[in-house]
Amino acid sequence: MTQSYSLDLRVRVVVFVEAGHSCRAAARHFGVSDSFTIKLLQRQRTSGSPTRARQGRPPGRQRLCLTRHF
Repeated sequence: MTQSYSLDLRVRVVVFVEAGHSCRAAARHFGVSDSFTIKLLQRQRTSGSPTRARQGRPPGRQRLCLTRHF
């Protein structure tokens, strides 16, 4: 798996777009993908925070059962 972008970069991208630049211009300026920038701004609008989304299964869930039932 890849590492998520740092909170510092996320905040700088959000500030850059809020200063009047487009999402695609921000992506080119910071060297990230267009989709990352667009999704980041969507997350900023809905949750009010540019922090990353939680990954993986919720805690307390059992491992996947890999046995086959025929």
